[in-house]
Amino acid sequence: MTKPAASQDAERPESLTIAVLTFRRPDDLDAVLPQLVEQARTTAPLGIASRVLVVDNDPEGSARDQVARLAADAGDVTVAYSHEAEPGIAAARNRALDDSGDSDLLVFIDDDERPSASWLVDLVQLMLAEGVAATVGPVISEYSITPDPWIVAGRFFDRRRLPTGTEVDVAATNNLLLDLRAIRALRLGFDRSLGTIGRSDTVFTRTIVQNGGRMLWCDEAVVTDVVPPHRLTRQWVVQRAFSSGNGWSLTSLLLTRHIGFGARLALRVRLTAKGVVRLAGGLARVALGTVARSLGQRARGVRTMARGAGMVTGAWGHRYQEYRRS
Repeated sequence: MTKPAASQDAERPESLTIAVLTFRRPDDLDAVLPQLVEQARTTAPLGIASRVLVVDNDPEGSARDQVARLAADAGDVTVAYSHEAEPGIAAARNRALDDSGDSDLLVFIDDDERPSASWLVDLVQLMLAEGVAATVGPVISEYSITPDPWIVAGRFFDRRRLPTGTEVDVAATNNLLLDLRAIRALRLGFDRSLGTIGRSDTVFTRTIVQNGGRMLWCDEAVVTDVVPPHRLTRQWVVQRAFSSGNGWSLTSLLLTRHIGFGARLALRVRLTAKGVVRLAGGLARVALGTVARSLGQRARGVRTMARGAGMVTGAWGHRYQEYRRS
Protein backbone atom coordinates (compact mmCIF):
# COMPACT_ATOMS: atom_id res chain seq x y z
CA MET A 1 0.00 0.00 0.00
CA THR A 2 1.11 3.56 -0.69
CA LYS A 3 1.22 5.61 2.45
CA PRO A 4 -0.54 8.97 2.03
CA ALA A 5 1.32 12.15 2.74
CA ALA A 6 0.67 13.06 6.36
CA SER A 7 -1.06 16.41 6.59
CA GLN A 8 0.68 17.26 9.85
CA ASP A 9 4.08 16.88 8.13
CA ALA A 10 3.11 18.96 5.10
CA GLU A 11 3.27 22.70 4.73
CA ARG A 12 0.24 24.66 5.82
CA PRO A 13 -2.34 24.69 2.98
CA GLU A 14 -2.73 27.94 1.10
CA SER A 15 -5.44 27.21 -1.46
CA LEU A 16 -8.84 25.49 -1.54
CA THR A 17 -11.42 24.61 -4.18
CA ILE A 18 -15.12 24.35 -3.32
CA ALA A 19 -16.59 21.87 -5.81
CA VAL A 20 -20.31 21.65 -6.48
CA LEU A 21 -21.54 19.03 -8.97
CA THR A 22 -24.73 19.75 -10.88
CA PHE A 23 -27.05 18.21 -13.44
CA ARG A 24 -29.94 20.33 -14.77
CA ARG A 25 -30.81 22.04 -11.49
CA PRO A 26 -30.78 25.75 -12.34
CA ASP A 27 -32.90 26.78 -9.35
CA ASP A 28 -30.56 25.01 -6.94
CA LEU A 29 -27.51 26.62 -8.54
CA ASP A 30 -29.08 30.06 -8.22
CA ALA A 31 -29.61 29.37 -4.52
CA VAL A 32 -26.32 27.74 -3.56
CA LEU A 33 -23.67 29.54 -5.63
CA PRO A 34 -23.94 32.91 -3.86
CA GLN A 35 -23.70 31.04 -0.55
CA LEU A 36 -20.55 29.24 -1.70
CA VAL A 37 -19.01 32.53 -2.78
CA GLU A 38 -19.53 33.80 0.76
CA GLN A 39 -18.05 30.58 2.15
CA ALA A 40 -14.97 31.10 -0.01
CA ARG A 41 -14.36 34.45 1.70
CA THR A 42 -14.43 32.90 5.18
CA THR A 43 -11.11 31.07 4.75
CA ALA A 44 -9.09 34.23 4.03
CA PRO A 45 -8.39 34.89 7.75
CA LEU A 46 -6.91 31.38 7.91
CA GLY A 47 -4.45 32.27 5.17
CA ILE A 48 -6.26 30.11 2.62
CA ALA A 49 -7.47 31.47 -0.72
CA SER A 50 -10.66 29.71 -1.85
CA ARG A 51 -12.37 29.46 -5.21
CA VAL A 52 -15.64 27.88 -6.37
CA LEU A 53 -15.76 25.23 -9.11
CA VAL A 54 -19.01 24.15 -10.75
CA VAL A 55 -18.86 20.77 -12.51
CA ASP A 56 -21.71 20.48 -14.99
CA ASN A 57 -22.53 16.83 -15.76
CA ASP A 58 -25.13 17.68 -18.40
CA PRO A 59 -23.81 16.54 -21.82
CA GLU A 60 -25.36 19.70 -23.26
CA GLY A 61 -23.56 21.97 -20.81
CA SER A 62 -26.80 23.68 -19.79
CA ALA A 63 -25.31 25.44 -16.75
CA ARG A 64 -22.53 27.25 -18.62
CA ASP A 65 -24.27 30.60 -19.17
CA GLN A 66 -25.85 30.53 -15.73
CA VAL A 67 -22.50 30.03 -14.03
CA ALA A 68 -20.95 32.82 -16.14
CA ARG A 69 -23.71 35.17 -15.00
CA LEU A 70 -23.27 34.25 -11.36
CA ALA A 71 -19.47 34.48 -11.65
CA ALA A 72 -19.78 38.06 -12.86
CA ASP A 73 -21.40 38.95 -9.53
CA ALA A 74 -18.85 37.11 -7.37
CA GLY A 75 -16.53 40.07 -6.88
CA ASP A 76 -13.14 38.99 -5.56
CA VAL A 77 -13.98 35.27 -5.56
CA THR A 78 -13.20 33.15 -8.61
CA VAL A 79 -16.10 31.01 -9.84
CA ALA A 80 -14.93 28.50 -12.45
CA TYR A 81 -16.97 26.28 -14.75
CA SER A 82 -16.05 22.73 -15.84
CA HIS A 83 -18.01 20.58 -18.24
CA GLU A 84 -18.00 16.80 -17.80
CA ALA A 85 -19.99 15.30 -20.65
CA GLU A 86 -19.55 11.67 -19.58
CA PRO A 87 -22.69 10.66 -17.68
CA GLY A 88 -22.28 9.49 -14.12
CA ILE A 89 -21.39 11.02 -10.80
CA ALA A 90 -18.00 9.27 -10.66
CA ALA A 91 -16.89 11.05 -13.83
CA ALA A 92 -18.07 14.38 -12.43
CA ARG A 93 -16.19 13.78 -9.16
CA ASN A 94 -13.03 12.97 -11.10
CA ARG A 95 -13.46 16.15 -13.11
CA ALA A 96 -13.53 18.08 -9.83
CA LEU A 97 -10.27 16.40 -8.79
CA ASP A 98 -8.63 17.08 -12.15
CA ASP A 99 -9.78 20.70 -12.37
CA SER A 100 -8.81 21.66 -8.84
CA GLY A 101 -5.48 22.63 -10.34
CA ASP A 102 -2.78 22.99 -7.74
CA SER A 103 -5.20 23.59 -4.85
CA ASP A 104 -4.05 22.10 -1.57
CA LEU A 105 -7.58 21.30 -0.38
CA LEU A 106 -10.86 20.32 -2.04
CA VAL A 107 -14.30 20.31 -0.47
CA PHE A 108 -17.35 18.67 -2.04
CA ILE A 109 -20.93 19.83 -1.56
CA ASP A 110 -24.10 18.94 -3.50
CA ASP A 111 -26.05 21.51 -5.49
CA ASP A 112 -29.23 20.80 -3.50
CA GLU A 113 -27.52 21.50 -0.17
CA ARG A 114 -27.12 24.72 1.77
CA PRO A 115 -24.10 25.29 4.05
CA SER A 116 -24.29 26.65 7.57
CA ALA A 117 -22.54 29.96 8.21
CA SER A 118 -19.27 28.50 9.57
CA TRP A 119 -19.39 25.26 7.55
CA LEU A 120 -16.15 25.59 5.62
CA VAL A 121 -14.14 27.17 8.42
CA ASP A 122 -15.19 24.39 10.80
CA LEU A 123 -14.05 21.67 8.38
CA VAL A 124 -10.76 23.43 7.65
CA GLN A 125 -9.89 24.24 11.25
CA LEU A 126 -10.36 20.64 12.35
CA MET A 127 -8.15 19.47 9.49
CA LEU A 128 -5.46 21.99 10.38
CA ALA A 129 -5.59 21.10 14.07
CA GLU A 130 -5.42 17.34 13.60
CA GLY A 131 -3.45 16.98 10.38
CA VAL A 132 -5.77 14.44 8.75
CA ALA A 133 -6.49 13.43 5.17
CA ALA A 134 -10.18 14.34 5.34
CA THR A 135 -12.85 15.90 7.51
CA VAL A 136 -16.53 15.04 7.20
CA GLY A 137 -19.63 16.93 8.30
CA PRO A 138 -23.29 16.05 8.90
CA VAL A 139 -26.18 16.47 6.49
CA ILE A 140 -29.64 17.29 7.80
CA SER A 141 -32.76 17.13 5.66
CA GLU A 142 -35.30 19.87 5.04
CA TYR A 143 -38.47 18.77 3.27
CA SER A 144 -39.74 20.84 0.34
CA ILE A 145 -43.27 19.53 1.00
CA THR A 146 -44.88 17.81 3.96
CA PRO A 147 -43.85 14.15 3.65
CA ASP A 148 -45.94 11.06 4.14
CA PRO A 149 -46.06 10.31 7.92
CA TRP A 150 -44.85 6.79 7.06
CA ILE A 151 -41.61 8.25 5.67
CA VAL A 152 -41.04 10.39 8.76
CA ALA A 153 -41.83 7.48 11.08
CA GLY A 154 -39.38 5.28 9.18
CA ARG A 155 -36.60 7.84 9.66
CA PHE A 156 -35.63 7.44 6.03
CA PHE A 157 -33.90 10.81 5.94
CA ASP A 158 -32.23 10.62 9.35
CA ARG A 159 -28.45 10.64 9.06
CA ARG A 160 -25.73 9.97 11.58
CA ARG A 161 -24.41 12.56 14.03
CA LEU A 162 -21.14 11.93 15.88
CA PRO A 163 -19.01 13.88 18.34
CA THR A 164 -16.45 16.12 16.67
CA GLY A 165 -13.12 14.33 16.39
CA THR A 166 -14.61 10.86 15.96
CA GLU A 167 -12.66 8.80 13.43
CA VAL A 168 -14.78 7.49 10.55
CA ASP A 169 -13.93 4.92 7.90
CA VAL A 170 -16.40 5.88 5.16
CA ALA A 171 -18.00 9.09 3.93
CA ALA A 172 -20.06 10.55 1.12
CA THR A 173 -19.02 13.53 -0.99
CA ASN A 174 -22.01 15.62 0.06
CA ASN A 175 -19.96 17.23 2.87
CA LEU A 176 -16.33 16.19 2.58
CA LEU A 177 -13.06 18.13 2.79
CA LEU A 178 -9.97 16.46 1.33
CA ASP A 179 -6.28 17.22 1.67
CA LEU A 180 -5.39 16.88 -2.00
CA ARG A 181 -1.73 16.38 -1.17
CA ALA A 182 -2.63 13.10 0.52
CA ILE A 183 -5.02 12.14 -2.30
CA ARG A 184 -2.39 12.81 -4.96
CA ALA A 185 0.17 10.76 -3.06
CA LEU A 186 -2.27 7.83 -3.27
CA ARG A 187 -3.03 8.56 -6.96
CA LEU A 188 -6.63 8.07 -5.97
CA GLY A 189 -9.70 8.72 -8.10
CA PHE A 190 -13.33 7.70 -8.27
CA ASP A 191 -14.22 4.38 -9.90
CA ARG A 192 -16.00 5.19 -13.17
CA SER A 193 -17.56 1.71 -13.28
CA LEU A 194 -19.83 2.94 -10.46
CA GLY A 195 -20.97 6.02 -12.38
CA THR A 196 -24.64 5.04 -12.66
CA ILE A 197 -24.67 2.84 -9.58
CA GLY A 198 -23.35 5.29 -7.01
CA ARG A 199 -21.09 4.57 -4.04
CA SER A 200 -17.88 5.58 -5.83
CA ASP A 201 -17.38 7.92 -2.87
CA THR A 202 -17.73 4.91 -0.56
CA VAL A 203 -14.88 3.11 -2.33
CA PHE A 204 -12.84 6.31 -2.48
CA THR A 205 -13.06 7.13 1.22
CA ARG A 206 -12.68 3.54 2.40
CA THR A 207 -9.51 3.36 0.28
CA ILE A 208 -8.12 6.45 2.01
CA VAL A 209 -8.50 4.74 5.38
CA GLN A 210 -7.20 1.40 4.11
CA ASN A 211 -4.02 3.19 3.06
CA GLY A 212 -3.43 4.82 6.42
CA GLY A 213 -5.26 8.11 5.97
CA ARG A 214 -7.42 9.44 8.79
CA MET A 215 -10.88 10.96 8.45
CA LEU A 216 -12.46 12.88 11.31
CA TRP A 217 -16.06 13.88 11.93
CA CYS A 218 -16.81 17.59 12.39
CA ASP A 219 -20.30 17.85 13.84
CA GLU A 220 -20.43 21.65 13.65
CA ALA A 221 -19.94 21.70 9.86
CA VAL A 222 -23.60 21.23 8.96
CA VAL A 223 -25.14 21.35 5.51
CA THR A 224 -28.88 21.18 4.89
CA ASP A 225 -30.22 18.90 2.17
CA VAL A 226 -33.35 20.27 0.50
CA VAL A 227 -35.38 17.14 -0.33
CA PRO A 228 -37.49 17.59 -3.50
CA PRO A 229 -41.05 16.21 -3.81
CA HIS A 230 -40.09 13.32 -6.13
CA ARG A 231 -37.93 11.83 -3.36
CA LEU A 232 -40.68 12.04 -0.77
CA THR A 233 -42.51 8.92 -1.93
CA ARG A 234 -42.60 5.46 -0.40
CA GLN A 235 -41.27 3.92 -3.59
CA TRP A 236 -38.25 6.23 -3.75
CA VAL A 237 -37.17 5.82 -0.11
CA VAL A 238 -37.52 2.02 -0.22
CA GLN A 239 -35.53 1.84 -3.47
CA ARG A 240 -32.88 4.08 -1.88
CA ALA A 241 -32.61 1.71 1.09
CA PHE A 242 -32.22 -1.21 -1.33
CA SER A 243 -29.57 0.74 -3.25
CA SER A 244 -27.68 1.46 -0.04
CA GLY A 245 -27.45 -2.23 0.84
CA ASN A 246 -26.64 -3.21 -2.72
CA GLY A 247 -23.89 -0.62 -2.92
CA TRP A 248 -22.33 -1.68 0.37
CA SER A 249 -21.90 -5.27 -0.82
CA LEU A 250 -20.64 -4.22 -4.24
CA THR A 251 -18.07 -1.82 -2.83
CA SER A 252 -16.91 -4.35 -0.24
CA LEU A 253 -16.20 -6.73 -3.12
CA LEU A 254 -14.49 -4.04 -5.17
CA LEU A 255 -12.16 -3.21 -2.31
CA THR A 256 -11.06 -6.85 -2.15
CA ARG A 257 -10.88 -7.52 -5.89
CA HIS A 258 -7.29 -8.75 -5.67
CA ILE A 259 -7.85 -11.51 -3.11
CA GLY A 260 -8.19 -15.12 -4.16
CA PHE A 261 -11.34 -16.89 -5.33
CA GLY A 262 -11.85 -18.71 -2.03
CA ALA A 263 -11.53 -15.54 0.04
CA ARG A 264 -13.94 -13.66 -2.24
CA LEU A 265 -16.44 -16.49 -2.03
CA ALA A 266 -16.20 -16.39 1.75
CA LEU A 267 -16.82 -12.63 1.65
CA ARG A 268 -19.89 -13.11 -0.55
CA VAL A 269 -21.24 -15.63 1.95
CA ARG A 270 -20.64 -13.25 4.87
CA LEU A 271 -22.35 -10.38 3.08
CA THR A 272 -25.26 -12.66 2.20
CA ALA A 273 -25.57 -13.77 5.81
CA LYS A 274 -25.62 -10.18 7.02
CA GLY A 275 -28.28 -9.33 4.47
CA VAL A 276 -30.42 -12.29 5.46
CA VAL A 277 -30.18 -11.24 9.11
CA ARG A 278 -31.43 -7.79 8.13
CA LEU A 279 -34.24 -9.29 6.08
CA ALA A 280 -35.35 -11.45 9.00
CA GLY A 281 -35.00 -8.61 11.49
CA GLY A 282 -36.97 -6.26 9.28
CA LEU A 283 -39.73 -8.81 8.80
CA ALA A 284 -39.95 -9.32 12.56
CA ARG A 285 -40.16 -5.56 13.08
CA VAL A 286 -42.97 -5.28 10.52
CA ALA A 287 -44.87 -8.06 12.28
CA LEU A 288 -44.32 -6.42 15.67
CA GLY A 289 -45.42 -3.07 14.33
CA THR A 290 -48.55 -4.58 12.85
CA VAL A 291 -49.51 -6.17 16.17
CA ALA A 292 -48.63 -3.05 18.15
CA ARG A 293 -50.18 -0.73 15.52
CA SER A 294 -46.89 1.16 15.35
CA LEU A 295 -46.36 3.04 12.11
CA GLY A 296 -42.70 3.64 12.95
CA GLN A 297 -41.94 -0.04 13.58
CA ARG A 298 -43.57 -1.07 10.32
CA ALA A 299 -41.80 1.59 8.27
CA ARG A 300 -38.39 0.93 9.81
CA GLY A 301 -38.93 -2.78 9.28
CA VAL A 302 -39.52 -2.22 5.57
CA ARG A 303 -36.40 -0.06 5.41
CA THR A 304 -34.31 -2.77 7.09
CA MET A 305 -35.72 -5.45 4.78
CA ALA A 306 -34.95 -3.36 1.69
CA ARG A 307 -31.36 -2.77 2.79
CA GLY A 308 -30.94 -6.47 3.57
CA ALA A 309 -32.29 -7.47 0.17
CA GLY A 310 -29.86 -5.05 -1.46
CA MET A 311 -26.96 -6.56 0.45
CA VAL A 312 -27.87 -10.07 -0.68
CA THR A 313 -28.20 -9.13 -4.34
CA GLY A 314 -25.01 -7.06 -4.28
CA ALA A 315 -23.09 -9.95 -2.75
CA TRP A 316 -23.70 -11.94 -5.94
CA GLY A 317 -23.02 -9.21 -8.45
CA HIS A 318 -26.36 -7.49 -9.10
CA ARG A 319 -25.79 -3.78 -9.69
CA TYR A 320 -28.73 -1.50 -8.98
CA GLN A 321 -28.49 1.44 -11.41
CA GLU A 322 -29.69 4.22 -9.12
CA TYR A 323 -28.32 7.03 -11.33
CA ARG A 324 -29.18 5.55 -14.70
CA ARG A 325 -30.42 8.17 -17.15
CA SER A 326 -33.09 7.70 -19.76
